[in-house]
Amino acid sequence: MLILVTYDVNTETKEGRKRLHDVAKKCVAHGQRLQNSVFECNLDVAQFRKFEAEITKIIDVETDSLRFYNLGNNYDNRLTYIGIKPCIPVDKGVLIV
Repeated sequence: MLILVTYDVNTETKEGRKRLHDVAKKCVAHGQRLQNSVFECNLDVAQFRKFEAEITKIIDVETDSLRFYNLGNNYDNRLTYIGIKPCIPVDKGVLIV
């Protein structure tokens, strides 16, 4: 299933900047960056639950925010892409760069 992840981490403190780095690193490990704090992740239910638990442990719920949008397995007709930055299809098998 395709999951869209967005986050906003308060970076006013050293700890906040570390959380931002850790959240981004965790997201990069599970998907592709679309914008600075927006990621697409193609995960099964078990992978998503594990990822959700891991990233939730990183943030500070008093100062940060985290959103997961589940677009499901049939998301092709739910996406419209306009612009110059190409996206790599996340469900098309192995990609070698």
